[in-house]
Amino acid sequence: MKSIHNNWRVIIIACLSLGLAPFFPEPHLWGKLKWLAGGATDMGFKDWFDILLHGLPFVLLIRIASNEIMSFFK
Repeated sequence: MKSIHNNWRVIIIACLSLGLAPFFPEPHLWGKLKWLAGGATDMGFKDWFDILLHGLPFVLLIRIASNEIMSFFK
């Protein structure tokens, strides 16, 4: 049995739910990334933790995709 952090289905569901929540008026992570691109003025610890929390599923997705690509070329 695959562990949770190596399971494509779980990671994609996490990206679509935790990674993008709340969806309206825009995804939370998208708003934080725009704030970062704008200079990250007045960002506190809570905001950095938010980026980490909402961005972790996408980091896991990139990790598992790169592992699959690397194993394909071995």
